[in-house]
Amino acid sequence: MSVAARLSLVVSLFTSSILLAVLGLDYLRSVATLDAEIDRSARSMTRASANYLETVLMTVTRSAEALAIALETGRFDDAETRALVRRAIGRSRNVFGGGIYFHAKADQVTNGPRSDHYCHWSGNRVQCMGAAKGVDLWSRDWLRLPAEKGRAVWCEPYFDSDFGRILMVTLSVPFYRHEGEARRLEGVVTADLALDWLTQEVSSLHILETGYGMLLSPNGTFIAHPKEELLFHEDLHSIPEALGVDERSEIAAELMSGAPGVIEGASVFGSAARLYHAQVKPAGWTLVLVVPEDEIDDQVSSLTLTTASVGIAGLILMLLAIVMTARAITRPLCTLVAATREVAIGHFDTQIPDQSRGDEVGLLASAFATMTQELRDYIARLTTTTAAKERIESELRIAHDIQMSILPKLFPPLPDRHEIDLYALIEPAKEVGGDFYDFYAIDDDHFCLVIADVAGKGVPASLFMAVTKTLIKSTAKPGRSPGEILSLVNADLARDNDQSMFITVFCAILDLRSGELIYANAGHNPPIRLCAEGEAERLPSSNQLVLGLMEDVRYRDTEFQLRPGDRLLLYTDGVTEAMNLRDEPFGDQRLESELIQLASENARQISEGIVDSVKAFAGSAPQSDDITIMLLEYQGAEGQAERDSPPA
Repeated sequence: MSVAARLSLVVSLFTSSILLAVLGLDYLRSVATLDAEIDRSARSMTRASANYLETVLMTVTRSAEALAIALETGRFDDAETRALVRRAIGRSRNVFGGGIYFHAKADQVTNGPRSDHYCHWSGNRVQCMGAAKGVDLWSRDWLRLPAEKGRAVWCEPYFDSDFGRILMVTLSVPFYRHEGEARRLEGVVTADLALDWLTQEVSSLHILETGYGMLLSPNGTFIAHPKEELLFHEDLHSIPEALGVDERSEIAAELMSGAPGVIEGASVFGSAARLYHAQVKPAGWTLVLVVPEDEIDDQVSSLTLTTASVGIAGLILMLLAIVMTARAITRPLCTLVAATREVAIGHFDTQIPDQSRGDEVGLLASAFATMTQELRDYIARLTTTTAAKERIESELRIAHDIQMSILPKLFPPLPDRHEIDLYALIEPAKEVGGDFYDFYAIDDDHFCLVIADVAGKGVPASLFMAVTKTLIKSTAKPGRSPGEILSLVNADLARDNDQSMFITVFCAILDLRSGELIYANAGHNPPIRLCAEGEAERLPSSNQLVLGLMEDVRYRDTEFQLRPGDRLLLYTDGVTEAMNLRDEPFGDQRLESELIQLASENARQISEGIVDSVKAFAGSAPQSDDITIMLLEYQGAEGQAERDSPPA
């Protein structure tokens, strides 16, 4: 065999091996990337769609709960009640309708029945009407279940034959009349969602060619599905083959668990598929994205065929070229292999040589250059995305620092005077929160205390909190009572409040000379007074409406006398509603018990001790709400005199 033949054979063997190794590595990475991209896209699409549905449901929930709170805290005649329903429905086109239904037992206490009201969209306007006559509505699940469970309930899908005559689901929120520590069911607020809207949203969920989405109720009923014959009449138990439940019994439990995830190897109507699922809160629905396995295999097969075709064609052409011009082709191939190795280890800026050649080497170099450019572009996009995420996190940290900086931190608040001692702290549930406290001297003898809790968390709540805090401080002028301050602030907040946000506020003014405390409570937790003798009692609550819902509300003042040595604990519901892993709340009684046990400590030690007790009680359970505490100790004018008198 001639030298040229042996050289051609050796070069051909080595070059072919290198090319196959590069193509094989590229194929393996491409298959892994393809599968990972499909998985990432499916997870993101499922979570994004669930988040969108959650956003709509949370808006409906917040509106219904706000209406229930208004009915609990205020007194309205029939005209005002209907106006409340009309305004609540008119704020959102996602809500088909809603109503207020008064319980018969509540009518007996109020000396006569009150009218039920139902409003719904009819064209471009909201139409209101009374309840259907001769119909036992309280036997329907959407009134019976919230009355029995004592909480908001999303009912199963049903056909509304009374008003809308459409398929819908209903959110029902009970409201109560409070009589001291007891409460009595007064009625239920409802909000209806038309299911044709949900079906359109879920039907728009697609991935690959035949992937589709479906929506399940908490009981496994099909709310949205491409096969219309399954809707509202079938569930996972009656049609187990719809999601492979008949072959794998654990699939139903995993789907209805509420935790997002993916189920592989499921058999949907006899075809293998992956199931991506996520829960839609607060209704407890489950959104499922079905991705057929055979379509994923088709994508991989297509990639395999393409890679194999390119590899075989390149190999044949390269072998022919090597046989004819072994010496000429060896040098650029070695250079190309070296460049490829640099790209494989992450040097994406490596220049791919010989792209201008008109032969197969030039084509191969161009293909690698294209691949390298695409990888470089991908890394750049990933870097940009990471930087944007870090920038958002940095901005949230800055927002947290700004929010904390606007809260007063001078303890005690009046260093030159000693009638009072005070300490306050706040633990946001997120980077920024909706709780705040404030205190300041209005004049030489009057001291203002404020603690508040915005309904919600995050950036919207923090903005609403900042606005409220600024309005209260600018409104608290000498001579104005807490009730006047809250009335003026409420009028400003309720005006143009399209998002129906509201805030609970406790505002008090303390006379430093006499200990007289004048306060107004806008739906906030009543403070706890710890007497000098060690006994704890709650301040009388006037049970008034929260701020931000209605403009024309006048808030009443309540007077209370503090004695020297009395301490007053102001707090938000993040303390009493802190939950442990067993879903048990910290509670009012446990708070009073902790306060009594810490009675011998100073204001700061009591505040920090209560927060430590709440965290110890919650354990590893995530913090669900902001925790805010402010403790005031009234030492009286005698305490100031003792400080001012010279030592004996």
